[in-house]
Amino acid sequence: MPQGHPSGRVDRWIWAVRLAKTRADAAQACRGGHVRVNDRTAKPATTVRPGDEVQVRLHGVTRIVDVALVIDKRVGAPIARRCYTDRSPEPTPQPPGAVLRRDRGAGRPTKRDRRQIEQLRRQGF
Repeated sequence: MPQGHPSGRVDRWIWAVRLAKTRADAAQACRGGHVRVNDRTAKPATTVRPGDEVQVRLHGVTRIVDVALVIDKRVGAPIARRCYTDRSPEPTPQPPGAVLRRDRGAGRPTKRDRRQIEQLRRQGF
């Protein structure tokens, strides 16, 4: 287990605990207003401490975590999970949609087939 710090930058912490793939992604999320620390919009240099609540929205997924340990170097996934408590809501289940399939060897769809496929997609299938 890495030794924790009393505080650290939020962008670096998000990257270190593997909530973001790169530090640049974490910093960009902060600049875009997608990161909140204790219900306040955070800049990349915002300080996080153990006990803070961090909300991160990346790639359409919102994660709500409580900081347990502040680290500044990226660690493995099992160790990273010990550095925060995940309180994210369960994702809403998506209803299974109709799968559009064509017979094998049927060739390219005709213009009429494409129009029918587009009509189904507009209806939500």
